[in-house]
Amino acid sequence: MSFSIRLSEEEKKLATSYAKLHAMSLSEAFKQALFEKIEDEYDIAVANEAHEDYIKSGKKSKPIEELWKELDI
Repeated sequence: MSFSIRLSEEEKKLATSYAKLHAMSLSEAFKQALFEKIEDEYDIAVANEAHEDYIKSGKKSKPIEELWKELDI
């Protein structure tokens, strides 16, 4: 699959500079950025869901010092 994207000259310069800095092609740089963004948003969604589940459970957190005492650390 391929696609095209329109960039201003300034955007193109920035993207090209980034790709060169990381020794990759422009298409590789865009592909990497896209999938990193997708992964970040997925991670945030999973974390938010886990946090909501925690809040709904009614459990309360404790200070880390209590855990250390329990583990005799």
